[in-house]
Amino acid sequence: MTGREPRRRPHPSDRFAGAEHLLDLPSVLAALRAEPRGTSGHQQIALLHNGPVRLVLFAFEPGGRMPEHRAPGWVTIHVLRGALAVRTPTARHELGQGQVLSLAPDVPHDVEANEAADMLLGIYPEAPVGSAAPAG
Repeated sequence: MTGREPRRRPHPSDRFAGAEHLLDLPSVLAALRAEPRGTSGHQQIALLHNGPVRLVLFAFEPGGRMPEHRAPGWVTIHVLRGALAVRTPTARHELGQGQVLSLAPDVPHDVEANEAADMLLGIYPEAPVGSAAPAG
């Protein structure tokens, strides 16, 4: 064995294996909150990562933040609990429980927790024009 710390979670190849995934968000959040805290004021876990499509669950402490960044696809920020502020070049969005913010690809944004908060983040690639399924 090397000097590495033991893995806290199953390897992603195990977590993302198979064609179907039932996600129990309250259970995942409880496990996430029980993990050792990082310095950013939040914990996160990828729930789905298939090519460019990602679904990530975050548990923020009050004052926790994600510095400005961009995503290479459409982004959805769904506040499951608490309140978050999302700043873009054109607005500051104050989001509460149950609200969802959608951002176009490559929009710079940062996220800050005004209080303890849980967030479900989705990143979806931009589909090529004309890629809709043909009419039956």
